[in-house]
Amino acid sequence: MRDFYATSGSMPLDQADGLRRLFAGNRPRCLVPLVSNPHVPFAGIVIERLTAAFGAAGRHTLVVDAADSAPLPDELAPMDLASAIEPLGPDVSYLAARGMPLAYVDTRGSASGLLDALADAAPQADVVLLHASASDLARVFQRRAARPVVIGADHPESIKHAYASVKLLAQRCTLMTFDLLLAAPPRSRRLPHIARSLAGTADGFLGSLLQRWAVIDPASAPASPASSELAALVQGQLALAGDDRPQPTAAAATLPQPAALR
Repeated sequence: MRDFYATSGSMPLDQADGLRRLFAGNRPRCLVPLVSNPHVPFAGIVIERLTAAFGAAGRHTLVVDAADSAPLPDELAPMDLASAIEPLGPDVSYLAARGMPLAYVDTRGSASGLLDALADAAPQADVVLLHASASDLARVFQRRAARPVVIGADHPESIKHAYASVKLLAQRCTLMTFDLLLAAPPRSRRLPHIARSLAGTADGFLGSLLQRWAVIDPASAPASPASSELAALVQGQLALAGDDRPQPTAAAATLPQPAALR
């Protein structure tokens, strides 16, 4: 198995949106921008745990790894994107995609065409998890409703990078809510303070809202069940996409969430 690196309204978001909805059979597809963070050494584990949580919710995830540390795409990808997608199991597929967002940039600086190409190439995917830098995600999600997921760890540089990513996406795409995944030992007493600090700074300076946060223990077994916080984060992402199909109900969260942080 390959190791991972890393609005509502009646008007369509673009001219082709109505046709895509028609031919997609009205099946909602959850688009998750996962912001890469070079200061977090366990990004691959974060991706594995996040896709496992979507799998536990009965969803198939296509991981599109376009981070700077990701492998280059297969040489056939520009001609046949579907052939470059690697199945990793019943619930996960993987696409090496370093540099791929730039190949889809149009004259207006948008790379949203990549999402349409992925929908055509992987019709089985309920979730498209795009792991990329904030600047690449800003190009892809210029005209899309989404809630970015930023990654952090238990040290300041990773949180500074997470905040800078939230700021860039807020300013360039007006994406004003975000989720947070902290790759750290869950027993650390600093984690609630880290989440509180990031939430307060983002709200105070950007008007951005931290919606949900969860901890992923890099030392936990791969088959470990998702925490209630991670399950709730996944449920929130699916609800944002309008995917209300039945899924396991998460237990009550044990970590203080944003409303309790204020």
